[in-house]
Amino acid sequence: MIPAGYMAKQVVIKPDWLKANGVEDIYSVSGCISKNFADYITFWKHNGYWFFDSPDIIEQVAQEHSIDLAGTTMFYYEVYEQEFDDGKEQWRPYEREQSFPTNVRMPEKKILAGFDVVSSSQENAPECSPLSCNSLADEIQTNSHCLLPYFETAKQLIETGRFNDSEPGPYRIFAVYTLE
Repeated sequence: MIPAGYMAKQVVIKPDWLKANGVEDIYSVSGCISKNFADYITFWKHNGYWFFDSPDIIEQVAQEHSIDLAGTTMFYYEVYEQEFDDGKEQWRPYEREQSFPTNVRMPEKKILAGFDVVSSSQENAPECSPLSCNSLADEIQTNSHCLLPYFETAKQLIETGRFNDSEPGPYRIFAVYTLE
């Protein structure tokens, strides 16, 4: 897994339309349900994985643009070094966008919340998390944060086509952490 960076998000409780048993809240990487702290790409402070190299940068952006971070949760992400090409049905190397400087500061303490599968049809920023966005968690067992408990499970579900016809790929696997 490759250090991908940080994001502050407004975590929401499980929406009524998501029928997944055991899900309490949404920790998805995408900003579709649990929104990112801002439309951050317009500030051009993100790294080549489309996240931030440290929580300090997020705090600086928030301060510069009068964005209130109260009520947000800080997440740290790592991404699998390959992405799944759903058209060719094969794994291929995944690399960051080289035009953005990337120097992710590792957290001192991180708590693994689970693994998310994320689409990226534009091949840049994370787009949708089909487990939550497309209600695949209604059919696929997830943890209380609507994430998969194991990397191997995420990889197997992708390879066996469980994410097909949910969102256009490629699909990337992210480890989702909260900070202590």
